[in-house]
Amino acid sequence: MQLTYKDIKENEDVKIYIERADEQLLALGYTEHSFAHVSRVAEVGGYILRTLGYSERDVELVKIAGYLHDIGNLVNRIDHSQSGAVISFRLLDKLGMEAEDIATIVSAIGNHDEGTGVPVNPVAAALILADKSDVRRSRVRNRETVSFDIHDRVNYSVIQSLLTINDDKTAITLDLTVDTHYGTVMDYFEIFLGRMIMCKKSADKLGLQFKLLINKQAML
Repeated sequence: MQLTYKDIKENEDVKIYIERADEQLLALGYTEHSFAHVSRVAEVGGYILRTLGYSERDVELVKIAGYLHDIGNLVNRIDHSQSGAVISFRLLDKLGMEAEDIATIVSAIGNHDEGTGVPVNPVAAALILADKSDVRRSRVRNRETVSFDIHDRVNYSVIQSLLTINDDKTAITLDLTVDTHYGTVMDYFEIFLGRMIMCKKSADKLGLQFKLLINKQAML
């Protein structure tokens, strides 16, 4: 059965799992990982593969993977990519998805975390780029700026985040507009250097050069 992104978004079990996973992270003091984040990751992942000329099925698969990628936080933040892959496997298998499609999605979800992940296929690469580029003020739930930790400061400092592929389809650029009153460029690299290295590897997998702009200054 060829499940679609729409099918997954409308599935009541999926909605519950995403809500409960985000509740866990809220209790731990993490930034937002709910429907806004996973929907954005799904759409940006789809944009990447569609722009590069991949099949519409691959576009659907990365959107499904993007929507489900953080579901493992339902179990624990530690190793959430692996537990999320297992939960997604059971869910998609139960819904009758074809084994080949499940394999692609599960391998992408299981490899999206910077601690252990590798862009093993184009869907995984697009998922990583979409996920790691979602840095923005609206993800910060703590509104007491005096009590911000470094993750809050960095996310809150990002006024705008754009991920775009150039017309020649040779480079993908993460363009950040940062309010340095809340977080410095050095703060950004302190917590996101590993993610940016993973983005570079993912761009390489897709035949692209990864570029990072902060306040229009080239960083990578």
